[in-house]
Amino acid sequence: MRHDLFAPLTADEILTVARLARGAGLGEALGFSAVFTDEPDKALLRAGEHMARRARAMIVDRSTGRSYDVRIDLDTESVSSADVVAEGAAPVLLDEFEGVAASVKKDQRYVDALAKRGITDVTHVQVDPWCVGNIPDVQGNRVCGAISYVRDFPTDNGYAHPIEGVVAFVDLVTGEVLDVRDYGVRPMNRACANYDAESNTPMRDDVKPLEITQPDGVGFTIDGNELTWQKWRFQVSLHPLEGLVIHGLEYRDGDEYRSILHRGSVAEMVVPYGDSAPEHNWRSAFDVGEFGLGKLTNSLVLGCDCLGEIRYLDAVLAGENGEPYTLPNAICIHEEDDGILWKHQDWVTGVTDVRRSRRLVVSSIATVGNYEYGFFWYFHQDGSVQVEAKLTGIVQTRAIHEGEAAPSATRIGENIVAPYHQHIFSFRLDFEIDGPDNSVVENDAVRIPIGPDNPTGSSFTVRKTLLETELSGVGLTDPQVSRNWTVVNRGKTNAWGLPVGYKLLPGWASATLLAQDEAPVAQRAGFTKRNLWVTPYSPSEMRSAGDFPNQHRNGDGLPVWTRADRPVVDTDVVVWYTLGVTHVPRAEDWPVMPVERAGFHLLPVNFFDRNPALDVPPSEAKRHCH
Repeated sequence: MRHDLFAPLTADEILTVARLARGAGLGEALGFSAVFTDEPDKALLRAGEHMARRARAMIVDRSTGRSYDVRIDLDTESVSSADVVAEGAAPVLLDEFEGVAASVKKDQRYVDALAKRGITDVTHVQVDPWCVGNIPDVQGNRVCGAISYVRDFPTDNGYAHPIEGVVAFVDLVTGEVLDVRDYGVRPMNRACANYDAESNTPMRDDVKPLEITQPDGVGFTIDGNELTWQKWRFQVSLHPLEGLVIHGLEYRDGDEYRSILHRGSVAEMVVPYGDSAPEHNWRSAFDVGEFGLGKLTNSLVLGCDCLGEIRYLDAVLAGENGEPYTLPNAICIHEEDDGILWKHQDWVTGVTDVRRSRRLVVSSIATVGNYEYGFFWYFHQDGSVQVEAKLTGIVQTRAIHEGEAAPSATRIGENIVAPYHQHIFSFRLDFEIDGPDNSVVENDAVRIPIGPDNPTGSSFTVRKTLLETELSGVGLTDPQVSRNWTVVNRGKTNAWGLPVGYKLLPGWASATLLAQDEAPVAQRAGFTKRNLWVTPYSPSEMRSAGDFPNQHRNGDGLPVWTRADRPVVDTDVVVWYTLGVTHVPRAEDWPVMPVERAGFHLLPVNFFDRNPALDVPPSEAKRHCH
């Protein structure tokens, strides 16, 4: 497989894309929502067909609001196609949002609504834009809703002072305020809730220094965007929409590198809110398709975001006017101790053998409005992979009257509550277990009926169900039967005749969407209704809610694609795993939320003939382990 065809775009290539798009007659004022590698069809590559290096651009004509989906042949420097987006819209331009506050603060309806609440100085008002896909009666190609807060001083936590009941809707093309809706005055919480060190003195004085050193240097090597660590090899990059992407994951078994995963990424994530108040019930955020996790990725800081012997990768992205820019320290790479890898004490001889585990960590962090999301890929010495999302930041808030019921929110201060909501992530896992011909098996632990085969009633077995078509591959987690799914290559076996495979083991956060089918967000985010989807590989199916969920009213993506019920046996399969956190805020989540974790594991299942970590050497402290 030619990895260069999947590599992220260079600065020169981004300039080429911008030049060709501007010359394609799409408009005089183009905004580049997202520019990225248009990955080739793997099936054609395997068939030996020549494939050009290609780019894709999601573009907005700022003068009309029309969205375009443009594909560029970088080898011939020509526009392959430039299609008008029929449904939905290109992701927001961040500079579109930057003008929202100025627009609403000049609108007399908005000024009057604030005056009813005793707010006459709009310089202290913070305006947060939200996408409006869940509101069918808001018309326009590119519209946002605006929610407001007060900051008593520039570094104040505005979410402590929500201006309740006022929502403005703004046309992002013209800057016109289309409507201002006032749902009634509620008292504002005036107490500050700041989380900086100066606001929370005295600090603990018993936190001693913790130093992590590797005197001989790190154990991994980086060549461009290819990373090699012990027996692992893969490429890592930052996509403007999906954020952190892992490509070409392989594990060395003897002298051979064996393929496991062609591509892994966050294909969409949605944050639906569960408060029924009319100023809140429309809120949700599609952080991939509406905003772009990669565009919102942080530059990481040594000793703060990552600790130890750190190596960083910069990311080259396209600015919204088509110019390339470098995001420094976008991806953090380091090793860390991970406790015991394996251990046994022989009770006969008293001899103990133990190995300490270390893991390679590849991570990035994105800030999406009030929330931070960290994405961590952990590569272990036993051939397993753990994928984890870390959630932190500030919860959304709303103001209430004293004594007012808030059945879908938690009281966190005087006149202030934090609404219940969910964070639902969809991971796209394009498996290649020893090649592309893979199948998916659902595994349930089940009791054997009492009888001749189970006279004591204590026996159980594993019911293995081959998922033959897409609709049979739509599944939910079930911890009562320890449900998991194994991706197998039935054409290859280990030494004991068992098909080689990798297991997707659900983690502790596997919530699906709580909104009912009639809810607009349920129509737009249909992928959230199931934990598992299995599809045959298609280069046009990359994101769970489709490519353009922004203002898409009907929904797209997995529920639409899988209606065809295509076969998924012994073929190039893609597994889409949905995990979710149902966040019922606690008082302890205020004013800034401690990290909450959600994730899953990928474990080798008969991929090897025995424990692949037997060759991990003892630590220097082994003499103390007897």
